[in-house]
Amino acid sequence: MPTRIAGQKVLAIVLAGGRGSRLSPLTDERAKPAVPFLGTYRLIDFTLSNLVNSGVQDVWVVEQYLPHSLNDHLSGGRPWDLDRTRGGLVVMPPFSTPQNEDGEFAQGNAHALSQHMGLIREFAPDVVLVLSADHVYRLDYGKVIQAHAEAGASVTMVTTQVKKLEEATRFGNVETGPDGRVTAFAYKPEKPLGRTVTAEVFVYNARLLLDTLADLGRGGRTLGDYGEELLPALVNGGEARAFPLQGYWMDVGTLEAYHTAHGDFLDGRGFALDTPDWPVITASLTQPPARLEKGAELEDSFVCGGASIAGQVVRSVVAPGAVVERGAVVRDSILQPGAVVQAGAQVTRAIVDQAATVHARAQVGGAGELAVVGAFAQVMAGATVGSGLHVPPHRRVKAGQEDRVLQRPE
Repeated sequence: MPTRIAGQKVLAIVLAGGRGSRLSPLTDERAKPAVPFLGTYRLIDFTLSNLVNSGVQDVWVVEQYLPHSLNDHLSGGRPWDLDRTRGGLVVMPPFSTPQNEDGEFAQGNAHALSQHMGLIREFAPDVVLVLSADHVYRLDYGKVIQAHAEAGASVTMVTTQVKKLEEATRFGNVETGPDGRVTAFAYKPEKPLGRTVTAEVFVYNARLLLDTLADLGRGGRTLGDYGEELLPALVNGGEARAFPLQGYWMDVGTLEAYHTAHGDFLDGRGFALDTPDWPVITASLTQPPARLEKGAELEDSFVCGGASIAGQVVRSVVAPGAVVERGAVVRDSILQPGAVVQAGAQVTRAIVDQAATVHARAQVGGAGELAVVGAFAQVMAGATVGSGLHVPPHRRVKAGQEDRVLQRPE
């Protein structure tokens, strides 16, 4: 049976196709929604867990960039009990049609929705719940849908507050009246309207969504992101509403935000990950217990199953299978699955990606901007990767030859 909430037939669409260039090199070889978080999870786990915990079971995941890395994790929806005979999780890859045999990549999230208008009409939902796959938060979507239905809204935007006004330029800015009606909307403005921004959770009246997309797309126009034309059109119609999100929310679309979010959970500013009635669900292999060897020092850190620590780890996340050898020091850093920090090496304010190795006596990072060692890369014995520098995936950095390999992002 299809999902029904507040008398509304619900279709959820998770937009998981973006390049995620601001998270490079973590996204050079994997889709952004498949990037690990807190060692154990992937970014898309939070959206999918919110969906199933909210009772939403008709879920389409729209893919584009490096879909194999994401499909491997999705496992057909099985970890979230979305591998159903009818409905459940459906993967929507890029496709070609008789009218466009070469196919077409989406040029933004509104364009991605417009590409699937025919299938949405065929599903015939009352509301379309549109979500991003790279934000960390906990939310009962059922309450948003209930409020949307009661208000008779064209679109309901879940909103949150950014800490600093200048951060609002990265998001859709929202102003509301006392009844929650959206009175003004600006997409990534140079001058923010305020600290209230969209949390990239939208409940659309399905008929109005499809009609508006069709109207905007006439004449061969490319729709781009929904903040460019779709949401302004619905706001101008006068029936757009806001739903304030209470609690933690973080867009981890930049390396600094990604690192900050890990620190938030280490410091207890995130949310509980093990609430029995609202678990964060993931697909993962069974791991042996973490091993802490004699002489290991561990402080304010998360250590996942299969990790092995003989050195010093302070305020860091050590993912499954990662290794910190005796005499190594890891501070304020993230070691992704299978990363190795050898004896005498120092890693400070850095991300060491999957299966990368920091060899003996090498140094990565420092007190400045984040340093990143890409997946399967090697920082050889005695080499130095300074603050703000990146090692591309699979590359080898030798002592005295660092300038040949290291990159500073623009």
